[in-house]
Amino acid sequence: MTDGFLVPGPATAGPLAASVARVAELAGRLGLSHGEVFDVHKLSEASGVPFDVVTALLEGRQAGQPDLQARFLQRFDLLRRTRLKPNGRRYTQQEIADGAAMSRQQAGALINGDRRPTMEHCDAIQRFFKVHAGFLTADDADALNGALQRTEQRLLQDYAGDGDPLERLLQDHGVRGIAWRAAQLPTDKHRDKVTEWLDMLLESVKPTDPADSSKPTDA
Repeated sequence: MTDGFLVPGPATAGPLAASVARVAELAGRLGLSHGEVFDVHKLSEASGVPFDVVTALLEGRQAGQPDLQARFLQRFDLLRRTRLKPNGRRYTQQEIADGAAMSRQQAGALINGDRRPTMEHCDAIQRFFKVHAGFLTADDADALNGALQRTEQRLLQDYAGDGDPLERLLQDHGVRGIAWRAAQLPTDKHRDKVTEWLDMLLESVKPTDPADSSKPTDA
């Protein structure tokens, strides 16, 4: 670990390992350091996973909170500490209740752990704090993997925006190289991700049909 970021270790396994590898490779192609893409503090805030658990998971160690109630309380507390009002203050219990369409008593019971949340509660709170679905409930490893996949998507957009991405991809790997790399992936889900990347790249460089610009517009 180095100054708040972690260089993922070789012990990391499974879907998380695949995401780590792809993000690391994209970062390298964009000239970014590990510190810029594997900042543990930022990954913790983005995923809701505690700092120490992010560190452990990236090192390939078993970690995380198996109890849904405890996970909910930890993530809810993180939201209240990190997703602040424009004036920098925390949202009050009443503001959360109003924004999530529940009573102040319900909000208080959820915050204090006196009541187990329903999926409706979680969905409402996530919408109020403008975080993705599953933020409050996803398993820690899945939540961290999701945060890395969102990082990956941003890096792909940056990569696609720098010159002609298809030309660069073909120069780097060639058609056979791309196919070979895809064949080495462990599951259809990972191979589908390659297809998704290529679709994104194709969409980003799709030429505009000159005929479209000549079509008359509605008055």
